[in-house]
Amino acid sequence: MTTQEEVQLVPMLVGGEPTLAKAGGTISVGNPARLNRPIAKVPRALEDDVNTAVQAAYTAFQSWRRVQPRERGRIMLRIADAMEAAAEEIAVLIATETGNALAPQSRPEAKGAADVFRYFGGVAGELKGETVPLGEDLLVYNRREPIGVVGGIIPWNSPVLLGALKIAMSVTAGNTLVLKAAEDAPLGVLRMGNICNDFLPPGVLNVLTGYGEEAGAALAVHPLVRKLSFTGSTEVGKSIMHAAADRIVPVSLELGGKSPVVVYPDSDNDTVVQGVVAGMRFTRQGQSCTAGSRLFLHESIHDSFLEKLVSKLQALKVGDPLDEATDMGSIINQKQFDRVCQYIEDGIGQSGAELVLGGMPPQNGPLTEGYYVTPTVITRANNDWRVAREEIFGPVLVVVPWSDEEEVLRMANDSHYGLAAYVWCQNIKQALNAAHRIDSGWVQVNRGLGQIPGHSYGGFKMSGMGREFSLEGMLDSFTQRKSVTVNLA
Repeated sequence: MTTQEEVQLVPMLVGGEPTLAKAGGTISVGNPARLNRPIAKVPRALEDDVNTAVQAAYTAFQSWRRVQPRERGRIMLRIADAMEAAAEEIAVLIATETGNALAPQSRPEAKGAADVFRYFGGVAGELKGETVPLGEDLLVYNRREPIGVVGGIIPWNSPVLLGALKIAMSVTAGNTLVLKAAEDAPLGVLRMGNICNDFLPPGVLNVLTGYGEEAGAALAVHPLVRKLSFTGSTEVGKSIMHAAADRIVPVSLELGGKSPVVVYPDSDNDTVVQGVVAGMRFTRQGQSCTAGSRLFLHESIHDSFLEKLVSKLQALKVGDPLDEATDMGSIINQKQFDRVCQYIEDGIGQSGAELVLGGMPPQNGPLTEGYYVTPTVITRANNDWRVAREEIFGPVLVVVPWSDEEEVLRMANDSHYGLAAYVWCQNIKQALNAAHRIDSGWVQVNRGLGQIPGHSYGGFKMSGMGREFSLEGMLDSFTQRKSVTVNLA
């Protein structure tokens, strides 16, 4: 077996240069499909490293902010082309370090990251203000100006796509960025950072690797960081918001979810079943904040729908993420694997619960070679159970039967989360009425796929604040508005 000493040390990116941690510490990056067998090492950034990166970003900001938006956009387009050319290499890195299967997840993520750069490159020219008609003797106009150094922190579940969002939105808007990658999945992000560095001035983008409580916490409280953008758990999001409040800096938070999926009785067909499978993000092992993990299934179609659902899930191949035939890979690490197992055990132990598919992981065979959990469906659940209320971040679908529309919409909203929701109904008037009544920042009707660049994406309630993925999200979250008033009299 490869030892940690034998694997490559992949440096961070600070001030345009490959950089190691000043204290010399490293973090082992493992392959979750092989019980975290080491595949590389990355620097363990501490407060001194964060300070150096922020200083580099602060210095670069003084000139980068003056680059014309259209020129910044052209740079984004060149990065998009380079990302597209390196997509397969990046996809393999994603699959190896996250456990996400290559064909259904890692390859689309790598290509999606290129699309993100291309989208924001294309809309860069829209970074403009407005003229306000307040009278013939006054010229009043607004400017959209960059904020300064942005501190970005991303999770491990879609590291390259989420990293691309932070980079493209921050940098296109004229800010500079210090991006802290997740310690479990930094390799694809570092590769992307180096591609960007080929086109950006030194210090505009800096990529750090380290633990959240060390590097992430230091970044959040740094006095030169003027904007925080965090994607991750709600609990950590609270600490990020506290850090922002202490210094009165703007913050964007994309946090957890426990997304409801409401299936009406007119939607008992294979297309809807496939949409529910897609919305649950089974091909990402359920490791998605938008996973539709609470399935509210009308009682009249309960048995028929679940029969079709189980058939589709049983056909999914769980195994090696690098195998082209694999549909589902592995959970990210031992801690998350144990957490998912505890939720499964708790769910199937509830009075009245029916385990339709899956359950505890196998104890022997090839799936014991990694952190594998098979698709699990628990029905006849109560909306008050822990498995129906708390974010599991695993391939566990909880089914709650319903018969009264008012009651199901009440249950759908009975959550402290409000990130995503899904409505499946052939009666479009009824479907839209339900969509409008569900308290979620993103509701899909008769669709279970992911975000597209241009979506205004973000959550309600404890799922976060701010919007990403769109032009208006960039304008609202990564620029500040200045009003200029000129006396013409």
